[in-house]
Formats: sequence, C-alpha cells, structure tokens
Amino acid sequence: MESVTKTAERIIVTHGYARCSTNESKQDIDRQVRELKAAGATKIWMEYEHGDAPTKEQQDMMWDTVRPGDTVIITEPSRLSRSVQQFCAIVETIKTKRIRLQILGSITIDCRTNEPDPMTVAFLQLIAVFSELELSMIRARVRSGVANARAKGKQLGRPPITAERIPDSFFRYLAKYQIGEINVSELARLAQISRPTAYRYLSAVNKERKGN
Repeated sequence: MESVTKTAERIIVTHGYARCSTNESKQDIDRQVRELKAAGATKIWMEYEHGDAPTKEQQDMMWDTVRPGDTVIITEPSRLSRSVQQFCAIVETIKTKRIRLQILGSITIDCRTNEPDPMTVAFLQLIAVFSELELSMIRARVRSGVANARAKGKQLGRPPITAERIPDSFFRYLAKYQIGEINVSELARLAQISRPTAYRYLSAVNKERKGN
C-alpha cells in the first residue's frame, strides 16, 4: 500500500505515532521514528508523556486530524497507552473514524470498510491488560526501592534545576513564550520536552531572576 495515495476526494495519509515517557529517552523515540518512516509513515507525531496519562496532546491532535481511509502506525501497543480503558476508547475512535491501525510486527485493525474482526479487537485488549499490569508492577518496584533507600537514609529526588541545567533549546523559544506568541504546550513542543518539564524550567528561571 502506498503511504500516501490520492483519491477523487482527498489524499489518504499514513500517520506514525511515537511516544516516550520523558524527553530524556530521545534515543528511543528516534528509533521509533526511524521504524515508522521505514514502514511508510509520512506524518510523524512525537509525544513525551507517560503511557497512562489521561491526556496526550499530540495523540489527541492526531485523532482529530485523521480522516476516513487513513492509517496510523505504532511500533508497539504501549506507545499508544498503558491503560485498558484508554485502549477501549482508542478502538472506538478507530471504528468511528473508519481508519486502519497497524502495530509493527503484530496485529492490524482495519476499519476502513468494515467492522474490525472481534478476535483482533479482543487480542488488542488483552495486550492492553498486560501492558497496564506491567506498568503497575514497575511502579510497585519503584515504590519498594524508594522505601528501601529512605530506610537507609539516602537522599532521594531530582537535583535542583538551575539555569545551567536547562537545555539551550528551551531558551531558544523562551522569549516567544514571554511575549505571548506561543503557549506552554507550544513551547514544550518546540523545545522537545514534556509540558511538566517546561513548567519546571519556567519555575527555575523565575526563581533565579527573583534571586538576582
């Protein structure tokens, strides 16, 4: 299938969606982008957000953008979400939008002309259950490790953010934010960081200026 094909009405687009929990995983998201492009994706959406976050800005924009006949490609189910509830909502979106979801090396749900195969949908939901379970187990291990470290008197938490620790990409667009040309979400996207990180950087900059 061509990644972009022209019909009598519109151009059919193949979208690729890549996600990592934080912008510190740039190497992983670059890998996803390479694989998505190799699979034929011509429009790439990149997100730095947790898998079970209730709102994923780039993904929401993607679902708003896709049109009947389009394809969405992901490298693995957990890139879309690690929540069973969200997966069920995504399946409904695919059906309503009449699009195709392709998971590389796994399954494809094609709703462009017909309803999806029930077994395929059930299999995807089962994958979502294990993805959510895996996330819960990871968090449980982290909480256990934190409790153990605190019991040993270790100092926990991130080091304080200072201007020296903020990347140049943030300062490159900071002036536009300060004069109101862009909002926090746009600042985060341009600087390739998550919105929470953008807020932390803004707070650090404000504190440093007040201190001076």
